[in-house]
Amino acid sequence: MEKTTRPAFRDVSTRRKRIFTTVSSALLAFVIAGCATQRPVLYPNAKLKRIGNEAAQRDVDDCMRMAEQYGVSPGIGEKVARRAGEGAAVGGATGAVAGAIGGRNVGDAAAAGAAIGGTAGAVRGAVRSDRPSEAYRGFVQRCLRQRGYDVIGWQ
Repeated sequence: MEKTTRPAFRDVSTRRKRIFTTVSSALLAFVIAGCATQRPVLYPNAKLKRIGNEAAQRDVDDCMRMAEQYGVSPGIGEKVARRAGEGAAVGGATGAVAGAIGGRNVGDAAAAGAAIGGTAGAVRGAVRSDRPSEAYRGFVQRCLRQRGYDVIGWQ
């Protein structure tokens, strides 16, 4: 019985698609996790005691929304994406060199390196990017101060 073989390029293409799908899914999960941004912590002053925590949180949401309406971005998703891109670039280059030295397919090694580096970069970006940008925090804090709140930090 004659054995049929598939051309090698299909196997490489399938492998790259699988790597791309895995990396894309991981990056999406980390970007979503990275978007769980910190919120201002309010000191229990007379205003907060008078209106209650639930109403105060609505004011916080309103100030955060207003910041974004005026073009002040928390900057979190951008940090995760930038770290993922940096990781993918370094990982791809490292994988290509390792593939060339090890005698493996350079394209496959580069794709695997980019996948690993991109995921590692996204993880690093997500872990380090939960803090909103300085401008965003300043805008939200000023908005809340004008409404009578005292912001003591972010968490």
